[in-house]
Amino acid sequence: MQTIGLVGGMSWESTAVYYRDLNLGVQQRLGGLSSPKLVLSTVDFAELTALEDAERWPQIGDLLTAAARGVEQGGADFLLLCTTSFHKVADQIEAGVGIALLHLGDVVAEEVRSQGVTKVGFVGTTVAMSDGFFAERLARHGVETVMPDARHHEMLNSAIYDELVHGRVVDATRRRVLGVLEELWDAGVGGVLLGCTELELLVKQADAELPVYPCTTLHVNAALDRALAGAVSRR
Repeated sequence: MQTIGLVGGMSWESTAVYYRDLNLGVQQRLGGLSSPKLVLSTVDFAELTALEDAERWPQIGDLLTAAARGVEQGGADFLLLCTTSFHKVADQIEAGVGIALLHLGDVVAEEVRSQGVTKVGFVGTTVAMSDGFFAERLARHGVETVMPDARHHEMLNSAIYDELVHGRVVDATRRRVLGVLEELWDAGVGGVLLGCTELELLVKQADAELPVYPCTTLHVNAALDRALAGAVSRR
C-alpha cells in the first residue's frame, strides 16, 4: 500500500470528508482492520482566504508548497490537494515537490469521458467559476465546461463560505443550487460537477434529475486505486 499525502485545511470540513472517505474506502476494499497510510498537513484557512481576497496567489502557492513538502518528507508517495479552488496553484506546488500530484481536474475529466460526456456544468467558488484554471485543465482532455450565469456566483460562493464550511446545510440553499443546476442542464450539459467538496454535503444525486459528479468522491476513489494497486484483501 502506498502512502497518500494530503494537504488540507481548505476548509476543515473538506479535509474531514477526504479523511473519512479514504478510510471508509480502504475498509470496503480490503476489509478486516485495514486503514490507509496517510500523511496530512493542514493550513490556516483564514490566512489563505485573506491572501485570496488580496489576489496574492504566488504567496498562496508558497504556503501550500511548504505544506506539500512536509507531507513528502513525512513519507507520502503521491499528493492530493483537499480542495478545488486552490488547484489554481497546482502547477506551482507540483514543481516544488518530488512526488506526483494527483490533479483533481485530470481525475474528473477521465471519469466524465468514460461515460461519454464531453460537456459539463460546474458549480463551485467564485474563484473556480470565474477563473479559467479548472476549465482549462478539463479542456486538455477534450471536456468543455459551462459555468453558471454570473448572477448566481455570489449565492454559490456564500453557500460555501457562509454555510457549508461551518457545517450548516440549509434546505432553502439546496433548492437555489438545484435551480442553477437545472439552468446548466437547459444549456445542454451532460452533467454537472460539484466543484467544491462542501457542495457534496448539500447536493446528492437523488436531489437532481441530471447526472451529478461529486468531484471529491472521484478524487478519493482515484487515490485509492493508486494507493492500493496490488494490495491483498484481508476479508
